[in-house]
Amino acid sequence: MPTARSADLVGRDAELEDLTSRLGIRAPGDTTSYAVLLSGDAGVGKTRLLTELRDVALGEGWLVVAGHCLDLADGSLPYVPFSEILGRILAERPEVAARVTERHPTLARLQPGRRLRATDDRDEDQSLDRGNIFAAVHDLLESLAEEGPLLVVVEDAHWADQSTRDMLSFLFSRAFAGPVRLVVSYRSDDLHRRHPLRPQVAEWARLRGVERLQVEPLTDTDVRLLVYLIHKDTTISEASIAEIVDRAEGNAFFVEELIGATWATGGHVPAELADVLLVRLDRLDDRTREVVRVASVAGRHVSHELLATVTGLGAADLEAALRSAVESNVLTQAGASSYAFRHALLGEAVYDDLLPGERTRLHTAFSEALRSGAAAGTAAELALHARRAGDRLTAVRAGIEAGNQAFAVGGPHEAAVQFLDALDLLEAVPEVPDDVDVHALVRRCAEAFVASGRVGRAIKVLRAHLASLPPDAPAADRGQVLTSIAAALLLTDSTEDPEAIAAEAVELLSDGSPSLRARALSVHAQTLGRWNEERARSVAMEGLALAQRHNLTGIAVEIATTLTSLDETLDLDRLRATWLDTADRARVAGHVDAELRALYFLGRLHHDLGDFDGALEAYGRVVSRGEEEGLTWAPFPAEARQMVASVLVAQGRLREAYDRLDVSGLNPPVVYEWLYYALQMQVQVLRGHTKKAAFEMLRAYWPTDGLTAINAATAELARAEQEGDVARGIEVYDLVVATVRPIWHEWFQARLRLSTVVVGLLASSAPHQSAAEREGTAHVVRRMLEDGARVIDFYAEFEISRGPEYHAWVALRTAEELRWRWLSQLDPPDAAELAAAWRAAEEAFVAFGHVPELARTRARLAEVLRATGDAAGSREAGDLARAVAHSIGLRPLLDQLTGLGSSPAPQAAAAVTLTPREKEILALVAEGRTNGEIGKQLFISTKTVSVHVSNILGKLDAASRTEAAAIARRTGLL
Repeated sequence: MPTARSADLVGRDAELEDLTSRLGIRAPGDTTSYAVLLSGDAGVGKTRLLTELRDVALGEGWLVVAGHCLDLADGSLPYVPFSEILGRILAERPEVAARVTERHPTLARLQPGRRLRATDDRDEDQSLDRGNIFAAVHDLLESLAEEGPLLVVVEDAHWADQSTRDMLSFLFSRAFAGPVRLVVSYRSDDLHRRHPLRPQVAEWARLRGVERLQVEPLTDTDVRLLVYLIHKDTTISEASIAEIVDRAEGNAFFVEELIGATWATGGHVPAELADVLLVRLDRLDDRTREVVRVASVAGRHVSHELLATVTGLGAADLEAALRSAVESNVLTQAGASSYAFRHALLGEAVYDDLLPGERTRLHTAFSEALRSGAAAGTAAELALHARRAGDRLTAVRAGIEAGNQAFAVGGPHEAAVQFLDALDLLEAVPEVPDDVDVHALVRRCAEAFVASGRVGRAIKVLRAHLASLPPDAPAADRGQVLTSIAAALLLTDSTEDPEAIAAEAVELLSDGSPSLRARALSVHAQTLGRWNEERARSVAMEGLALAQRHNLTGIAVEIATTLTSLDETLDLDRLRATWLDTADRARVAGHVDAELRALYFLGRLHHDLGDFDGALEAYGRVVSRGEEEGLTWAPFPAEARQMVASVLVAQGRLREAYDRLDVSGLNPPVVYEWLYYALQMQVQVLRGHTKKAAFEMLRAYWPTDGLTAINAATAELARAEQEGDVARGIEVYDLVVATVRPIWHEWFQARLRLSTVVVGLLASSAPHQSAAEREGTAHVVRRMLEDGARVIDFYAEFEISRGPEYHAWVALRTAEELRWRWLSQLDPPDAAELAAAWRAAEEAFVAFGHVPELARTRARLAEVLRATGDAAGSREAGDLARAVAHSIGLRPLLDQLTGLGSSPAPQAAAAVTLTPREKEILALVAEGRTNGEIGKQLFISTKTVSVHVSNILGKLDAASRTEAAAIARRTGLL
């Protein structure tokens, strides 16, 4: 697979500025340095930095010449980079080269063409006199500097031959009269203790005017930026970015090699990159190479004690091998008594290069050393080595221990992976050992996956275990699994019916222990929820009584939370207090899940009531408590993060919302990554910044989560509205309904908003349609209005769900319907009715407090008022919308308002005089006819119709055909 590359310089601005400053590129006289030794690991970005330096120098009027040292091993050709430089000068400054060669004939011996292998006998005087050639090159550079400042670059000096190193020593120690600057680059990780350049660099650095500059690895932030730039036309998941950041360790070359190649090789190091990395081992002796191979089996880090145990080497031999590996920049010290590979990818490449038998043998040795206590290590390390050594039972026991340890310190995902590995291993064991409870392990694994936000994985684990139960399995075993499945389904979007599953679990556990039955009743009550409140309350009360009789505090608190959610009171202060009390009781009892659930529902209560500040406080508590407990990606904290951003969008704090959804470095579950990305796209569309491919990529994730589908569809509809793309708007609406209906229900509340947006889109397009086209879209408008009406009917009995947002969209639905009728001229309302509806919509959105939607509504109101003759009101509404659009960066809305402009009050009707032909044409315009249709009906050319229409618009001071028709009706011209 080809390597991905970025043309942009990433993360090197400081180094570039440092280089140009030290060398005086922008101010040649303002520097004390004339040479810089540029060092850095292979692939870190030295060449890319030098390329940028060259461009800056050329831009400042410098001449730049460069030469490269070559890796020719023992057959090095002397002065290779200076031959390359001379060749460049001969091509670009032949007169200078000729003058210097005349003074120093030996310079001709460096010409590239003269150094080719030949068959003729060489004279003894052909040998280069070092003193003469050094002086010749110095004179050549000096002569070039007479014409202007000169930058000389020598790359890859770690491969330089002795003659080239001596030449550089001469140039560094002999000052130039003119503006000559030198930059010499080399790989710092190639400079092992015996490398000939190592003492040379130390000597050069002591010379006056010679400075050293180390190019450090890119920061994680810069690596992410590099990945984004390479993927500028596509979207890459956070998990993939995190993997690249972790494995590349700031090395730009590694980043570019890993992108696109890692997934094609199943996670292994790409072959081309592995070949580059493994070259480092070639210079090691056999014993050192074997120690390095053993270290690669250990993983990222390995202790001295563990290496000694596994290798069996004596202290002196092991220390000598480790010293050689460290001096060769293969290993590095990591703490007081452990080692790590200088580059993690080098360790991976060495491990991948081992034969299967070698790996098994070494993993067995590591496993035995850890299991016996001969060397200290973690349960996770033992599980890894035992699993790869084929010791399944040891791996199972160690994996369970490691999972429990990870869960205890707030690492639910790591715990889930350990538990899942143990379950997989148990399938291959002839007989499960007595000390392993498979049922408990399955539930623990599912619990860990849920806590890490990977609910779908939890359900798969539970389903697989349920399918593996024999027909005669105890009812209690089956009932526990079904209870866990139903509980998990409550936390995700699925077409499965959790209520039926929970009811079956309750029936199976009718004779079960009090704790199992109470837990099943608690889950069953939650599944019944608001759609069957009476029965849900009855089931919850039964479970609560059982929990209280047997002192099952956790279950009792959980059921209390469910009962609070079923409270039908409209005493909102009391409801808030109840939620807070429930959360506090759960926290005191140590039941974090119940606490998070109560706080989340408190946030929803504030949110639904339009109390954005209260919602932010409650959601913020959910997020912070989740982070404190190591449950950052558990469902309630993860969804609360999205809700915080949603509230910030409503408040007009778009940048804060976007940043709050940035999960760089956090490695979230995929479902939340795309949920957040969908809302970020909403923000981007509002601000006029969209990535077209993102919409299509998001669609693949719509079925995974209803809110992801709705957020993404909202962004797509907004974009369709900005572009006037009716077909796309209808397609998006139909697709999101088809996606969300099976996993939520038919008349989900967002459908009211989405259908209203489509009606608005159709209304805006009406003036640009023919009469026939308007008639054709009328049935779509009716369908959208009917959908909205069904949602309104559905929520009629749920008063607490009908908050300010609901009422705002109900009002806007009415206003958009009238606007469509007005603009399509199909049963148009009178001007007063239209204006009143939009005033009502404005008032509803003021009450709701959604800043961007209020601005958008006021922009529409300004259009309506202008069309109905209220110029002053139009200017006032437009100015209010414009002020908000400016302050929060709603560029598309600003463009819309600019098009609307402002206009004086229309002329009085008496002052308007139309010719009979103009009146005839105006009547047809009001019917929605196009210029072509009018021309055919009146037997005149389309161009003539266009002239008449322009005259009519001018006389009526109308901005559009629709506005002209409205003015004509209002003033009695029609």
